[in-house]
Amino acid sequence: MAPVKVASVKVASVKVASTGGGRVSRWLMRPAPLGRIAALRTVAYLFVPVDVLLTTPWVVQHAQVPGSLYQPLLIGRLLHLPTPGGWVELLRWVLVGACLVAATGRLPRALGALIAVLYLEWMLVAFSYGKVDHDRVRFLVLLAVLPTVGTARRGDQARSEAAGWAVGMTTLAVVATYFLSAIAKLRFGGLDWVDGATLTRAVVRRGTALSTPLLDHTWVLHAFQYVLLGVELLVSPLLLVRWREHRITWCLVGGFFLFHLMTFLTISIVFLPHCVALLALLPLERFGVRRLVQHAPAREPVPA
Repeated sequence: MAPVKVASVKVASVKVASTGGGRVSRWLMRPAPLGRIAALRTVAYLFVPVDVLLTTPWVVQHAQVPGSLYQPLLIGRLLHLPTPGGWVELLRWVLVGACLVAATGRLPRALGALIAVLYLEWMLVAFSYGKVDHDRVRFLVLLAVLPTVGTARRGDQARSEAAGWAVGMTTLAVVATYFLSAIAKLRFGGLDWVDGATLTRAVVRRGTALSTPLLDHTWVLHAFQYVLLGVELLVSPLLLVRWREHRITWCLVGGFFLFHLMTFLTISIVFLPHCVALLALLPLERFGVRRLVQHAPAREPVPA
């Protein structure tokens, strides 16, 4: 009887694994409206020129420093990417031009793939000198998955598994950023991160007219450290739920947008690329060209 029991246990474990894998697959491939992808493309591809020209223009200056200061990140080392030089200026303008064209919806796969690669290289040039901003990861994921969907029109309510996969992967990246940020706080700072003067030190260094008065009431900053960690660990996973009631999604995403706004107003830190990726969770397809959708014939769901 013993072999039979062992075999039954193995079969049961395989069933559990397959069931769990099936649920994850169904979640990732749950069809999403193509109109959301079209809206995301417009916002993401218009944000890149803003970022390259206004938010991170200093990246070009890395081409002027000694090559010995260049310490490429792992991807750069694996691909043997060249040391930044005069070509960085060309990279910037090719990236800007490609994004302006892609924002119109033309050549979504070819231009989308080109932009994902070029922007990744822009980030490698930016952060291969000793500092890496974690808010860029989810935006890089968004740029990587957008070209996989293909043609999409604004306001298009037709659902596609490919669109659902793109939304799901971006959502995973967003939630992982929050959750793993909390884990990193506890891993490297321990309980001192939440029970110390972390935010007080941040206000002293980067305080604004709104936050500086809180230095006379440091208990508020101390309490908010616990709130912040709790939100990252306990609230952020709720973004993984595909709520049927859109108001819940709006409240959750709106709350995180409010959090980032308060972070900017108090310590002058803003996570713009992350906020763009957050938009993937919202029903942006509802803000498309409604008249065209209302008069257009019904379409069948597009397979992946």
